[in-house]
Amino acid sequence: MADDPQRNFRSAYYEKVGFRGVEEKKSLEILLKDNPLDLEKLSTFSQRFPLPSMYRIHVWKVLLGILPPHSDSHTMVGRYRKEQYQDILEALEVMRYVNSSTPSTHIFLRMFQLESQMLARRSETSDPDEENEDFLSISHAMEEIADDPIDCYWLIKCFVNQFQTKFGDSIPHLPKSLEHYLSQEDPRLLKHLKNTGALAQLPYGLWFRRCFAGCLPESSLQRVWDKVISGSCKILVFVALEILLNYKIMLLGVSRPDGVARFLCNIPQENTDAIVTKAIDLWHKYCGTPMHAV
Repeated sequence: MADDPQRNFRSAYYEKVGFRGVEEKKSLEILLKDNPLDLEKLSTFSQRFPLPSMYRIHVWKVLLGILPPHSDSHTMVGRYRKEQYQDILEALEVMRYVNSSTPSTHIFLRMFQLESQMLARRSETSDPDEENEDFLSISHAMEEIADDPIDCYWLIKCFVNQFQTKFGDSIPHLPKSLEHYLSQEDPRLLKHLKNTGALAQLPYGLWFRRCFAGCLPESSLQRVWDKVISGSCKILVFVALEILLNYKIMLLGVSRPDGVARFLCNIPQENTDAIVTKAIDLWHKYCGTPMHAV
């Protein structure tokens, strides 16, 4: 669809006076009136723009398949999801896997394991392994984004399942992709990370398996997850890239790989919104901007 000059002028004006996203919010509201909802258009919108906070959870639930495209079924399906949640929780309580003092994130993990037929016998349960720690990190972050525990569980479950199904084969290749784009943006920094041995010890698990849960505050993280849920794991590469570029001066001054890894696992939380914004710009620069038409 050809660009509308008048629309572009209005968008530029809104952004200049501090109302960036006004037209995008209106566009999303139009998309959400479709019945059935057009998943492709919703995905494209989410790839191009940050989702307004008032619609984010609803759009995520639709894109993750928690709610169907047919809006008139949402109430019935929501009721079914609630009943299923309560049944799973009750089963775990009866089997004494969880109780009133069990942290909610661990309850979500046991529910996920039960539904996935991966729940070990109680006598065999042990401390969470690396894969379970990834799940718990994502769960903790999702708790900060979704207030309702039922919504939270379904979002965690479907996010993890979708991520593993769609991107599981791609995740091992993301470090190499990061190296490629860093060579384009800052070859000097790449050379330093290679020479010091830090490149091999970057926190790839935190970045690419946990999708930055536990690294970025939720206000920044949810903008990254908009892109992941709508179909792109490549955004993770550009968030990692922008973190490296943002802290370039500090990283160039560190020669120990463990020092680099330790810092990157605990980056300052003050300017993460700017990091994510620049990462999305880099992502669009290298991967293009999806076209969107209402």
